[in-house]
Amino acid sequence: MVENKKKPNPIDIHVGSRIRLRRTMLGMSQEKLGESLGITFQQIQKYEKGTNRVGASRLQNIATILNVPVSFFFEDAPGEGTGVQSGMSESSSSNYVVDFLSSSEGLQLNRAFVRISDPKVRRKLVDLVKALAAEAESD
Repeated sequence: MVENKKKPNPIDIHVGSRIRLRRTMLGMSQEKLGESLGITFQQIQKYEKGTNRVGASRLQNIATILNVPVSFFFEDAPGEGTGVQSGMSESSSSNYVVDFLSSSEGLQLNRAFVRISDPKVRRKLVDLVKALAAEAESD
């Protein structure tokens, strides 16, 4: 039993990493999230590391503040995966997005992209990136 106390549960670690991902996507500090919840930034750190478990009502509050459904925190969670709900390609695609948004460049690109309100400009930007990627492959 003592061993379990020292090692965080993989689900708690995953939920914490998803809280961190969404918080950073929004450009929100740990202090700001903690303040919104009435807790310290140190507690947010513990949640994000998986050291402390997030209770159901607290997770619901976090989801509301971060503007995501509670299910967001459990996407691609370890274990329990039967593959019924999502195919392998969907899962690997989702992991790719998480990896991309966890990088500094990906996060900056995402933040800038969502500030572009004109859908035509956004489409042209996507086309430009695809063209650059195709050019890089042919080199």
